[in-house]
Amino acid sequence: MWQTYHDVNSLDQALALLAAKTEAGRPSGRARIVAGATDLLLDLQRRSDHNIEALIDITRVPGLDQIVLDDNGVIHIGPLVTHNQVVASDLLRRRALPLVQACWEVGAPQIRNRGTLAGNLITASPANDTIPPLLILAASIVLRSPRGERVLPLAEFYTGVRRTALQADEILVDIRFPAMQPEQRGCFVKMGLRSAQAIALVSAAILLTLDGSRVAAAAIALGSVAPTVIRAVQAEAALQDRLLDEAAIDLAAGLAQQAARPIDDIRASAVYRQEMTRVAVSRGLHALLSGETLSTLPEHPPLLWGKSSGQAPVLSGQANPRWSLPLLTFPGAPIVTRINGKEYTFTTGHHKSLLRLLREEAGLTGAKEGCAEGECGACTVFLDGVAVMSCLTPAPRAHAAEIVTIEGVGQNGLHPVQQAFIDQGAVQCGYCTPGFIMSAVKYLEENPHPDRQQIRQAIAGNLCRCTGYYSIVAAIEQAAARSLGD
Repeated sequence: MWQTYHDVNSLDQALALLAAKTEAGRPSGRARIVAGATDLLLDLQRRSDHNIEALIDITRVPGLDQIVLDDNGVIHIGPLVTHNQVVASDLLRRRALPLVQACWEVGAPQIRNRGTLAGNLITASPANDTIPPLLILAASIVLRSPRGERVLPLAEFYTGVRRTALQADEILVDIRFPAMQPEQRGCFVKMGLRSAQAIALVSAAILLTLDGSRVAAAAIALGSVAPTVIRAVQAEAALQDRLLDEAAIDLAAGLAQQAARPIDDIRASAVYRQEMTRVAVSRGLHALLSGETLSTLPEHPPLLWGKSSGQAPVLSGQANPRWSLPLLTFPGAPIVTRINGKEYTFTTGHHKSLLRLLREEAGLTGAKEGCAEGECGACTVFLDGVAVMSCLTPAPRAHAAEIVTIEGVGQNGLHPVQQAFIDQGAVQCGYCTPGFIMSAVKYLEENPHPDRQQIRQAIAGNLCRCTGYYSIVAAIEQAAARSLGD
């Protein structure tokens, strides 16, 4: 899928590699930056016409996964900040709630542990969840190249369906926007075909600036209803200088419906999407009126981090202090990793996904390929302490990493979760079982005493085709109860 793979430990290294693959400063498509790679790897696997020569992995560059509020009241989000890190951020919950709600709606916990906010913006699908909230928050992005930096309002970044103003030698290095003020209220509403792992049929992000009981200013962005995410300008104007009441909500929702320009596709008709645009905006405004803006966001969302921080270990200097290994540059260097406590060296498999490296090079077949696109969770493993979809992780990311597969969970006898699956008859055909167990084990490390709703949220990224999930949830409850008893 690619010819070379480079680990880097600085943005300067990444920029130099990008510049070497860029012709006369014009987009050449010969190199890509790797952060989460959840979209990129899937795209590479599906298409054979990609002219990708090099992947440049910046996940070990220090300082790029920070969320900071500066002295001017501006929030900065680094290019390696994952969706789950946004969800876990107390600062963003208080000062950028619509963005947190949108990140919570992205995929499932394993996807949110790898996928980055920056990557979601660059993919540029009009259905991407995080674009609408950042538009209403007046976000800008900072793009860096060997030619310098430029700051671009996010509204000017998109030029069409999956097209942006990003040049081939540029890296997105910062996402910035003013923090919400006490007089502002905001929310994000998503309509999908299911409660998790759903692409938006319609989404709406709303931000109101209030002057007492009146709306001083309004911003409404609509996703999945046009070639790019759009603003409902007439609906915004209709709310300004008005009381937020039923009449104002009905008027704004109707005008937002008129602004939508959707298409028919496999997920919904254009007519349905237009009606759902009205419903989404109406629901969002009613939530703001009633003050129930946190209703879709759990107070303690499952992250599947266990006891880790959810951050990837960085490489300091030219080596990882834990491993004393050089940075990976392929071809020319093996992948050296530790799986289930045992060190492995791979001289082949660099062009594969982590799942295929584990199954075909390491001979560890417990992780399954059910969909190869991050939908089913059967391939779930732990990468540096967090649960991820191994089918959407490049194999070279295993270099200098700690990996645990289902084979490593019960090395000293059955894990309590495994025993509970046996006791409750939760195995069924068994194909999805390794993924469910991995998610459950990691979540019980994080929250030893979850309630049933939290368990359901924790396994939202795991699909079982045999059962109604009742026995699986019961097994996790049993494992948690035994832990409580201990």
